Amino acid sequence: MLSSYGQMTYSDNFDQGILNIAATEAYSPSLENKNLTITATGDAGPYDPFSYLMHINGTTSNVDISSAPKLYIKAKGTNNPDLRIDLEDANGYVTNLNAQSQVLTDEFVIYELNYTGSLQDGGYGGPCQPNDAPCPVDASQVAKLVFFVNAAEGGYAGSIKIDWISFGEPLEALPTPSEFDIRYNQVSYLKGRNKLINIVAISGFTNKSYTIYNSTDDIIMSGTTDNSDFWSDSGEHVATVDISSIDTEGVYRFAIDEMEVSFNIQEDGYQELREQAFKYYYYNRASTALTPVYAGEYARNEGHPDNRVIVHASAASAERPAGTIISAPKGWYDAGDYNKYIVNSGISTYTLLAAYEHYPTFYQNLDFTIPEQGGDIPDILDEIIWNLDWMLAMQDPNDGGVYHKLTGLNFSGNIMPDQYTFDRYVVQKTTAAALNFAAVTAVAARVFASYESAKPTYSATLLQAAKNAYSWAKSNPNIYYTQPNDVQTGAYGDDNLTDEFQWAAVELFISTNDAQYKDDIVINEIDGGVPGWQDTATLALISIAHHASSLSNDIDVLTANDKLLTIADQLRNTVNTSPMKIAMTTNDYVWGSNGVAGNQLVVLIRAYELTANETYLDAAYKALDYLLGRNGTGYSFVTGFGDKTPLDPHHRISVADNISLPVPGMISGGPHSGQQDGCSGYPNNNPASSFVDDYCSYSTNEVTINWNAPLVYSLHALHNYQNSLLTLSTDQINETIVDQKFNVFPNPTDGNINIKSLELTTNTTVECYTIKGKRVFTKQLNSTDTLTLNIKDKAAGLYLLKFITKDGTYSKKIIKQ
Repeated sequence: MLSSYGQMTYSDNFDQGILNIAATEAYSPSLENKNLTITATGDAGPYDPFSYLMHINGTTSNVDISSAPKLYIKAKGTNNPDLRIDLEDANGYVTNLNAQSQVLTDEFVIYELNYTGSLQDGGYGGPCQPNDAPCPVDASQVAKLVFFVNAAEGGYAGSIKIDWISFGEPLEALPTPSEFDIRYNQVSYLKGRNKLINIVAISGFTNKSYTIYNSTDDIIMSGTTDNSDFWSDSGEHVATVDISSIDTEGVYRFAIDEMEVSFNIQEDGYQELREQAFKYYYYNRASTALTPVYAGEYARNEGHPDNRVIVHASAASAERPAGTIISAPKGWYDAGDYNKYIVNSGISTYTLLAAYEHYPTFYQNLDFTIPEQGGDIPDILDEIIWNLDWMLAMQDPNDGGVYHKLTGLNFSGNIMPDQYTFDRYVVQKTTAAALNFAAVTAVAARVFASYESAKPTYSATLLQAAKNAYSWAKSNPNIYYTQPNDVQTGAYGDDNLTDEFQWAAVELFISTNDAQYKDDIVINEIDGGVPGWQDTATLALISIAHHASSLSNDIDVLTANDKLLTIADQLRNTVNTSPMKIAMTTNDYVWGSNGVAGNQLVVLIRAYELTANETYLDAAYKALDYLLGRNGTGYSFVTGFGDKTPLDPHHRISVADNISLPVPGMISGGPHSGQQDGCSGYPNNNPASSFVDDYCSYSTNEVTINWNAPLVYSLHALHNYQNSLLTLSTDQINETIVDQKFNVFPNPTDGNINIKSLELTTNTTVECYTIKGKRVFTKQLNSTDTLTLNIKDKAAGLYLLKFITKDGTYSKKIIKQ
């Protein structure tokens, strides 16, 4: 029925006995207690729908919702059905390009489905043909609501009840959202590391009570917060609760009056996350089929062979005129689209190469579930080869120049890779592409030099390619990317290449020791912050720090290291002083802000490696929480991991593969206030909370290879340190004997540790170790002593006390807050 109330343009509360919906073999509709009830038998196949006909008092009628294209529905369902609702207009066009869905619970909830910007048919059948897609859906002539339950799988058995539907405004007032929220690491906290939970609220608060329960509902901690601090980046007030003293594996509940959440503590809580974050690159491979053995339900046919790629007019040369056909297969799809871009692919590949170069022993025996698993080359390098081979094909062998991208002229619709039929082009050679290519292949050359027998001449091929690209760039220093008129895909433009020149020169000098590259290095010109595809200077600093011993006689390593540590010091200070205890600041909430957060971790980790100062490592573990839920949105940003995680990322494969959940392990772009996509549903325009989990939101919810790369680097590096901690903390630990012989207090401590013998024990040696096994001090304890040890100047975290007695050696863990 129509309504004239406010902005409401249509409503039906099923109180007139009108059942304007037809039964199917799988779905039986009925009216029960003024509810529309759908009973499902489990016989529905994938994408088998049932349809509700729009009507006025029982007479079918098209409805104009164009002034307010928001559907509200109050519904519940057994067995948590995923209810998708498409709008169909009078011409048969359906809003299937950006599907709207909600997972129902067993209690009535009011859901909002916003079709603003989503009134498009993707050409998946019906009158909209694939070559015409996307086709507009006429919001002024909406004829049907088309319902799918567990759309791609079908087979739903259960009961769905709908109390009412309306367009424009809800039929009843929406529940007032809780003033408070809890932000926490939704994947896992780690034993022996600092653990923080934030309570946030719309208004300022003080003395907010909280309680923590273990799995048997025993209270193990309770307290009240200090005064909240205003966090301007999200417009919220924040208090932090330190739960580091809880250090036993298990599942716990953190409760305040308004709500509660469950969190985990594990020795290694990120094993599957590490695997899937890395495996994203396999899922994004071009020019190959993904088989069920390695891809499981995400198996797909081969797409984009890229063995017949056209040289675009912008890339033409005498040797390769416009229209020349070349072959450039393999590589990773860059993002949510199917194109491949050198500068973004380059920093992604570098970050994975750096992971191996910095931790070779760690990766040499680390297997991933990819087709090349095992063998003579570490799996991480096998995956890197897939992209390096494509990058090599993007170099013009006639002059050493490098094409900026391989792409269609336009973005494709939401189709699977094997359905892509458009021509592909290499577009314009650029200085940025050549320098990025030179830096990455120079790094790769020295990494693969150790695998000459397994991959003969590969290292030499890479090094020569790097030299040729650098030479071309020196001869063509100012060729910036200019988007041709007939190309509409991503530009990745950069008109300041000082950082790329320095990065490439550093990597080539490290790999060749050739003076021509050393002469091009100007340390004072290497000024950067947290690295990104457009800002690569800090990558040069990272490589200088790692190779400092071999470079110190040739370049100013000390100044370079000071520059890197200055960046890390700022990040560490922000973690320790920000209201949320994270590394992100207002200026970090750019397009791809989660890539910034990931690269912040990389910088902190490298500062720790450079100095052995554990405060950097402690800041990195805290900052990792940001990506996993302790942030301004409440999302864990990695698909498939967390209690609230993106379900509708801007990723064509995840939309078109007929699987309800997106490909796992992909990190979403993250919040920023730009909202360039024009989508609705953003909660506000505060930089830290301006995010919406919708395919439409390519500016906050797209995925890319360069945002995943620092996540892969950091998760594996931090696991390497966690392994060191676990090895240390399990070495000769017998805390029961320590507790019988010695009184150690307070624990946790803010810096002073008091130790007193509880029996006549003479000449006991007390040693204190960091998580890396570095001895902090050695003291002697006599039976009459109360020994006071001071570690106030040490980083917060886990330490190990070793008691060496005549009867044996025993250990006890202590926590420095």
